[in-house]
Amino acid sequence: MRTLLFLLRKEFLQIFRDKLILRVIFVMPVIQLILLPFAANYEMKNISMTAIDHDHSEYSRKLINTFTSSGYFQLTEVSKSYNDALKVVEDDKADLIVEIPQGFERDLIKENQSKIMLAANAINGQTAGLAISYASTIIRDFNNDIRVEWIQAPRMNAQPIIEITSSNWFNPKMNYKYFIVPGVLALLVTMVGFLLTALNIVKEKETGTIEQLNVSPIKKYQFILGKLIPFWILGLIVLTIGFVVSFLVYGIIPVGSFLLIYLFAAVYLIALLGFGLLTSTFADTQQQAMFIAYFFLMTFILLGGLFAPIENMPDWARYLTYINPVSYFIEVMRMVILKGSGFTDIIRHFEIIVLFAITFNTLAVLNYKKTT
Repeated sequence: MRTLLFLLRKEFLQIFRDKLILRVIFVMPVIQLILLPFAANYEMKNISMTAIDHDHSEYSRKLINTFTSSGYFQLTEVSKSYNDALKVVEDDKADLIVEIPQGFERDLIKENQSKIMLAANAINGQTAGLAISYASTIIRDFNNDIRVEWIQAPRMNAQPIIEITSSNWFNPKMNYKYFIVPGVLALLVTMVGFLLTALNIVKEKETGTIEQLNVSPIKKYQFILGKLIPFWILGLIVLTIGFVVSFLVYGIIPVGSFLLIYLFAAVYLIALLGFGLLTSTFADTQQQAMFIAYFFLMTFILLGGLFAPIENMPDWARYLTYINPVSYFIEVMRMVILKGSGFTDIIRHFEIIVLFAITFNTLAVLNYKKTT
């Protein structure tokens, strides 16, 4: 026990002696938690559009006003022809072209139908897809409003009518930040814990202090615990700072239990730090450790469900998420913070993370070669 306390004291002194590490641990997560949710936002608003109105009628003007008043589109140019509108798109001044043909109002009144052309800049496929989807919805609503104007409904409607009433559970205001912030917080805890532990043993090798530890009577498991516990505590501190920032900046308060989040995070950090230490035992230099950690961290992030739903991934990618500890932590954070899930709801995630923790730390202890 005294040996472990000595190692812990040594690690904390080494951590707090390095001012750069302190900034990485405490300042970087705060800045990223404030910036990333605003940058990683898939809500498309103020999409630039150019309109070509060949009809110049009341209905054509009303349709264009419907686009601009929706909040999703911003009219940047009014073009005279399709070639002019295409030039606007090529100059990156617009992402969508709405062309209203001549006789739009006349055909709509006499023939009960008319056509509108939509053309989107598909260099960014996601923006083009959302722009067309939003525009189609606006046109459909505009069409329904016109039908309401024309049709005088009788007192007793002979046709059945289905009335749709919707409600948004767990995020009533459809605020995207409520969805992204828990995932970003999980990612920051992962980055701080994994990167620092991946470099820890390697730093001892480069400075030469590893030889002094190797000739001491310290057991291998004590050495690994001495490396793991300080960053485990710091990871929980980073999580606490993240919750404070989430409340002050975004007004997010977990619906579920804080105790449950910290319980899962504590086990998750043991698993992640064990993997970081395992990575560190394989590398001989900090540069090697950094490249290995960067490879795994990027894989964890891309397959973690933070920016792209796991359900939309191909089958082979979904299978890889089963061995990705970050995906479980992100999902649990969202379940507890937004839905108020209890322990029975996350029991499967908890069991898998415990298995990760046992596996990674056992391999780290076995792979650490203590030579004299």
